[in-house]
Amino acid sequence: MIDAQLVMYDEDLQKILAVIQKLVRDANAKGIYLVDKNGQLIAEAGEMEGIDTTSLASLTAGNIAATGGLAKIIGEEEFPTHFHQGQRDNLHISMIAQRLIMVVIFDDRSSLGLVRLRVKKAGTELARTFEEIQKKSERAASGEGSPFAEITDDDIDNLFE
Repeated sequence: MIDAQLVMYDEDLQKILAVIQKLVRDANAKGIYLVDKNGQLIAEAGEMEGIDTTSLASLTAGNIAATGGLAKIIGEEEFPTHFHQGQRDNLHISMIAQRLIMVVIFDDRSSLGLVRLRVKKAGTELARTFEEIQKKSERAASGEGSPFAEITDDDIDNLFE
């Protein structure tokens, strides 16, 4: 497998947004954030205002890394799901396809059971979408389908002679 940089096109982002916007409605969530393991925000949906999304993304990735360390100490591979209960809002954090982190913020208008059920379905859809994105990125990295794949170094050198 080629270790390709993930490249996401607008149509890929629109698929992702459609899934998380549906999840906001189906889970009655206040907000959903999709973050990569490096702490970069990929997508967001919902009605959360005044959230520092940069901090949310980096702290979420740090939380996943820290609990991954704890898991290894006690002999687990990872803790793929986290739940934090607050006085007003709750966080449900889950790993998607070993590379993404989904953060769902919800209050008492929803329940943990409903959120978990809906996240499971949305997670499957997102994993499938990111698998397609990964395959496209790998094809692009290998030059497959690229109009420049046939150009050699000699061809480039000949242009400047």
